[in-house]
Amino acid sequence: MNAPRLVIAAGGTGGHMFPAQALAEEMLRRGWRVTLATDARGARYAGGFPAEVERQATPAATFAQGSIWTRVTAPFAIAAGAVATILAMRRDRPAVVAGFGGYPALPAMIAARALKLPCLIHEQNGVLGRVNRAFAAKVDVVACGTWPTPVPAGATAVPIGNPVRAAVLAEAGAAYPVPGDGPVGLLVIGGSQGAGLFGRVVPAALALLPEELRSRIRLSQQVRPEDMDRVRAVYDDMGISAELRGFFEDVPERLAAAGLVVSRAGASSIADITVIGRPAVLIPYAAAMDDHQAANAAGLVAAGGAFMLREAELTAEGLAGHIAAILGDPQGAAAMAAAALSVGRPGATTDLAALVEELAGKGRET
Repeated sequence: MNAPRLVIAAGGTGGHMFPAQALAEEMLRRGWRVTLATDARGARYAGGFPAEVERQATPAATFAQGSIWTRVTAPFAIAAGAVATILAMRRDRPAVVAGFGGYPALPAMIAARALKLPCLIHEQNGVLGRVNRAFAAKVDVVACGTWPTPVPAGATAVPIGNPVRAAVLAEAGAAYPVPGDGPVGLLVIGGSQGAGLFGRVVPAALALLPEELRSRIRLSQQVRPEDMDRVRAVYDDMGISAELRGFFEDVPERLAAAGLVVSRAGASSIADITVIGRPAVLIPYAAAMDDHQAANAAGLVAAGGAFMLREAELTAEGLAGHIAAILGDPQGAAAMAAAALSVGRPGATTDLAALVEELAGKGRET
């Protein structure tokens, strides 16, 4: 019980949980005790956390989703969760509380402020989520995964980057396979929403490529199960070597082998692309709250490591033009890969852990 304790407050999506998991692993390596504070739904997404991490599921709710009854009762669920968390934190006082966003983080963040504990939030996207926005000016520091991220007046923001998995770090800065006269890897990823869109547009785009280039492409594409047979038949007819899956377990290795990536602009995807260093065509999810995926892509595009195509303007012709231009210019593609690598933050996890320890030190002084 003498080891310092970190409470991580996080919601139930991969965007919140992946960087939270990376921080948990690093703090355990540094000899800390770690507790994940979430709700029952969030706990179901915590399978990747080390067994040493204590799970603390408390009631939470959102005002933005669900039935009218759910929204009306949300304040009571949140209050009950906050009270339970305050009592738990009084029994075993954390040295620091780190919030990663999502409504399941609300009870722990409310409790942390009530007990005046050292506290930070980590925002993965280029626009603050609703929970993080509510606490940004109330915590000691806002660690930004995407830079710059606008924050409210009174908030202290620092660029940290988005922590990535160990498998991504193992491929960090891998030598770029410059497109030449031989086979060239094309990776297409994007979650269920992206997979549906890309399953329609990417085959049509590849059909428009010059035969000399199309015949050399070695494609890995995420495809929805209901679209799998149709998409596979299209590629077979075109003679494209394609590996299609609903989900890739080995994305870091495929990124390292790719000459080009077509992807949504989720914060974790961009972190992986930039840590490894690959040129990309980014297509932000149009329905993302506050258009945050476009904000995520802005820095990489400005650096010259990617092109961004808005979903509303996406056409097979436009996508084919970008693919042909990038893969048809080896020197330009290598320059894009270098630009992507230049904005990567492979040290994000250790930098975030250092920030936690700095806050813990200040907490001991007060």
